[in-house]
Amino acid sequence: MSKVFIPPSTRILLKLGLTVIFGSTLLLFGPLPISPVFAQDATQSVDRIVSNDEPRLIAIFKLLHADPELGFQEVKTSALVAKELKALGYSVQTGIGKTGVVGILKNGAGPVIMLREDMDALPVKEETNLDYASKKIMPGYDGIDTPVMHGCGHDAHTTWLIGTAKVMAQLKAQWSGTLILVAQPAEELGTGAVAMVKDGLYKNVPEPKVLISAHTSPIWPAGSVGLAPGRRMAGVDQLDVLIHGIGAHGSTPQAGKDPVVMGSLAVMAYQTIVSREIDPQEPSVLTVGSFQAGNANNVIPDSALLKLNLRWYSQDIRDHMITSIRRVTDSIANAANMPADRMPEYTMKGHSTAVVNSDEAVKIAVPALKAELGASNVYPGVPPVMGSEDFQMLAEPFKDTQILWIEVGVAKPEVMSNFFEKGIYPITNHNPKFQVELPSIAAGVKADSAVLLEFLKKN
Repeated sequence: MSKVFIPPSTRILLKLGLTVIFGSTLLLFGPLPISPVFAQDATQSVDRIVSNDEPRLIAIFKLLHADPELGFQEVKTSALVAKELKALGYSVQTGIGKTGVVGILKNGAGPVIMLREDMDALPVKEETNLDYASKKIMPGYDGIDTPVMHGCGHDAHTTWLIGTAKVMAQLKAQWSGTLILVAQPAEELGTGAVAMVKDGLYKNVPEPKVLISAHTSPIWPAGSVGLAPGRRMAGVDQLDVLIHGIGAHGSTPQAGKDPVVMGSLAVMAYQTIVSREIDPQEPSVLTVGSFQAGNANNVIPDSALLKLNLRWYSQDIRDHMITSIRRVTDSIANAANMPADRMPEYTMKGHSTAVVNSDEAVKIAVPALKAELGASNVYPGVPPVMGSEDFQMLAEPFKDTQILWIEVGVAKPEVMSNFFEKGIYPITNHNPKFQVELPSIAAGVKADSAVLLEFLKKN
């Protein structure tokens, strides 16, 4: 297992209830009092419903885990969600963004609160040896058959949505407003949320005051959660750069324009965009994940394709990286004396903004979570990461919707201490050996339900 260096000062701050935010800003987020607003009877009601439902929920989770589906192919998963929501009395819409599902439960006057959970799996071969491990093979994003697994916990997320739907339906007497549950496709592709919005999500769904999502965390132990205000996950762009050349025989390079050389120069030049053009205190990453060119030893190909991944928190930084990529690549093509009709082409394939938690939403959610899970099981959240999400894009049409991202622990108890005290990194999401500890199924439903009841509490 690999190790990661965590400065002793950071470990101490995390233990004290502090979280470090990029930009050298330190936010105090220590113990908060348990709100009397989240009534004890609500906690007892949630506990009772979830405890009685836990065997069924674990069975659903295992079913989903053993039968994963890739983005925009979540046919059976979305059908299961729709069936469960309809049985509970939700008004259900299906096929939004191809396989997305929306359930609406109107319960009198009050705010509109949206909970989104994602459904898609990963093109990864599972190596957990669980008795319900995935052995599934299905067409991949490129149409070629590939092993598939739920290596990011979306099977748990979908199960939480189903369980929470039942809690909220049975506790209608304790809340007032409109609850919107979203089972979203294709989060791993970074395009599922946008696809649902473009496909008319808001034709029949009102604007949410708060948009909430919970996600498996490989650090926090099962039964606990972590959350913090401010920056949580980076914005992301997937950018393809097609570099045109002029093909030739490998023995006569002077007769062509070599796109492999131009691509190689571009890859190296891109490294200076972040290291020499961007403030080191501004988080940003530029990765070339794929370099595709040619297929023969003795042929200079006529093009090269670079697949780039960009991560950022600031829109200005994003714009700077994209502009610099174009400038660098165009300059290399010009230096090779490429004609105007053979200049590089740029294709944006996916985009999500950064996840930034609302301070107000976090202040409301924390006391409810502490009341439901216990104060010692609510952590201040790890520092912001460069991983990305797309659920916040569901709120992209609106400027006032508050965002709330909750990290739900799915690890064994010793994982957290090993990470913070010894620097031993856990088996993370997207790893073939990643797994969700079963107690986190009930805990995730309790967390989602407690937060929703607090935001929808009767005045």
